[in-house]
Amino acid sequence: MASPFSRRANYRRESVSDESVELGTNGLEQEKARRLGSLDALRAQGTNPYPYRFDRSHTLGEIRNEFGTLEAGSETDTHVNVAGRILLKRDQGKLIFATLQDRETSIQLFVSKAIVGDDAFDAINNLDLGDWVGATGIVMTTRKGELSIKVDSVVLLSKAVRPLPDKWHGLTDTDTRYRQRYADLIGNEESRRMFAIRHAVIASFRRTLHERGFIEVETPVLHVEPGGAHARPFVTHHNALDMTLYLRIALELHLKRLIVGGMERVFEIGRVFRNEGISTRHNPEFTMMESYQAFGDYNEVMALTEQLITNAAREATGSTKVIINGNEFDLAQPWRKARMIDLAGEKVGETLHPSMDVDAVRKIAAKHNIKTDSHWGSGRIIEEIFAELAEGELQEPTFVTGHPVEISPLARADRNDPHLTERFELFIGARELANGYSELNDPVEQRSRFEDEQKAKVAGDNEAGSMDEDYLRALEYGMPPTAGLGIGIDRLVMLLAAAGSIKDVILFPTLRPEAK
Repeated sequence: MASPFSRRANYRRESVSDESVELGTNGLEQEKARRLGSLDALRAQGTNPYPYRFDRSHTLGEIRNEFGTLEAGSETDTHVNVAGRILLKRDQGKLIFATLQDRETSIQLFVSKAIVGDDAFDAINNLDLGDWVGATGIVMTTRKGELSIKVDSVVLLSKAVRPLPDKWHGLTDTDTRYRQRYADLIGNEESRRMFAIRHAVIASFRRTLHERGFIEVETPVLHVEPGGAHARPFVTHHNALDMTLYLRIALELHLKRLIVGGMERVFEIGRVFRNEGISTRHNPEFTMMESYQAFGDYNEVMALTEQLITNAAREATGSTKVIINGNEFDLAQPWRKARMIDLAGEKVGETLHPSMDVDAVRKIAAKHNIKTDSHWGSGRIIEEIFAELAEGELQEPTFVTGHPVEISPLARADRNDPHLTERFELFIGARELANGYSELNDPVEQRSRFEDEQKAKVAGDNEAGSMDEDYLRALEYGMPPTAGLGIGIDRLVMLLAAAGSIKDVILFPTLRPEAK
């Protein structure tokens, strides 16, 4: 199975005290200097502004879960130790109200001078927005019903010497948000939501696959031969061995070696790397889940794909319904199936098949202003017609099947048509999310396919696969009937989180060098 892939987040943060102002370059340096001065003063007083630890008794989410229904104006006997970052601070004379945020949620700190004393009150009042603190106190609600901690002590855990992003505009520049993800996550609830969804998707995949008897494995990132997909690899050099190596473009070939070894059901969730362009749908490194199961075919894997994605949607978002370009689709409904050659043929109004004379297919493509390369065969041209004319209309979940052999060197030929393969690609919202095969396990035919790939490479196809002799040797030991699946984690998260760019769902996407 070759790997797939040949809302803008709105920045929002609670209002903060007047000390958080719009800062130009000079203002920023002045504010940093002031905070560094505070740091020096703390050390001079014998206070360590970066202590080694803090014993937290509850997360803020646990407090909200336990006391979220507490009546207004109530106090409990529950004494807690909480920790987080100060995002808001409001001084009202003898009272300070501060908003504390941890990774789950935020909660109000209620600080009374009468309880903590003058010195502690002044120290708390001198804390800056962005500082990490630990606070102890009892759980209560204010007269207005705000769940709070009535503080009896606060300890500084980490002094922030750089101010938080501007309270009104935050990190409005998208490139800055991606580059400074640490700052983006502090105040951007939407960004935190997306990565919570990402975590839930991956956890769901693992759970579903474990329940079906799959074993999670790890395979090499550095490959002697780049294979398993049509893509341009990153090239590196191992000094000690004095040899060229490639960052993997797919997980496939090593996983299928494990099927040969008798492991029967394996999967891996890992990074793959492709030396290609950057767009809203493409990042040079991205995360794949690939699975392989002995004794199955691509029909079984299509059913697994539906189950994996439907379960992930339910567990990550609480629903199987997704909004795609303003239309609602229920992932729990049966998914459409259609052959690539039929979808392409409908768009040009003619029957298309890879057995057709290549010049005839090329003329059809030219009639519809579709550019082709001279070394392409009929199957590759049909794929291009499909990509240019049909792919963009596949909004509802659709399994596209019936790929030509020419573009599927690792897939088994269709048992009813030797010019096609038992392969599918899953499209949702006009984006390819998954790819699956009945795996080619005949070593003689696989060698012939690899040789055709080498001819294409010589003819100018830089993305054609390589001749992997060790993989051919593995096949010669015998691989049972096998079905494989690859799902792009990033694109799936984009779908479930309603993200407009792949950069929104990758914590640290690849970016152009930062301007100096």
